[in-house]
Amino acid sequence: MSDIRTENANRVLSIILDRPAKKNAITDAMYGDIAAALARAAGDSGIGAVLIRGEGPDFCAGNDISMFAAAAAGEQDILASNTGLFLDAISTFPKPLVAAVTGRAIGIGVTMLLHCDLVYVAEDAELRTPFIDLGLVPEAASALTLPERIGHVRSFALFALGEALRGAEAAAIGIANRALPADEVARAAEVAARALAAKPLSALVATKALMRNAEAIAAALDADKKAFAAQLQTPEAAAAFAAFAARKGPPA
Repeated sequence: MSDIRTENANRVLSIILDRPAKKNAITDAMYGDIAAALARAAGDSGIGAVLIRGEGPDFCAGNDISMFAAAAAGEQDILASNTGLFLDAISTFPKPLVAAVTGRAIGIGVTMLLHCDLVYVAEDAELRTPFIDLGLVPEAASALTLPERIGHVRSFALFALGEALRGAEAAAIGIANRALPADEVARAAEVAARALAAKPLSALVATKALMRNAEAIAAALDADKKAFAAQLQTPEAAAAFAAFAARKGPPA
């Protein structure tokens, strides 16, 4: 049974992270399913926009930590995993991407938002990027895209200090379009996705392409994939995962 669910209505494909018991932490299989759903949507003329949301109170608590632990132990090649397929798919997806964020958004739960075109967030949502606490580096080209969005000093504080950002502040500094009461977020995102899907698709696709530096993003993705894989082999990462396993480390 997949932990990714899709729904198709009104020319909008909804991709739902459906692992609420684990706060929608993403596994390797889930990455593959999301990448496949995005590939299908990209080639389907009946889909005008994609909406990403989480089932339950949380959007996404980041990567399933077991993936990192397995890679650090040499049991999995992170560069050959479905993670790369997902990052390539979301960073090059040509149609509008909309996100609805409630509860916790950690790690990839934040950095994927930088590849979305509209983001609606709960006022009390908690966004965190604790990569350095885990002995890692930021992924998904976020070392490029986040400073472009909010500036170097704010980005460095989020990455290096692991500071939590509330949804209201995320909207105020430009990571999200609007901050709303949690029970209004999904509806607002759905309305926006439907509005986009009703517009001329070729014009939307062309506009999105003009607004993104595809070459720079691809280069940043390649660089941080390699740096991330290298960091997984460091003593610092091994210690962080051991501490996490003992429930003493930073939250995922």
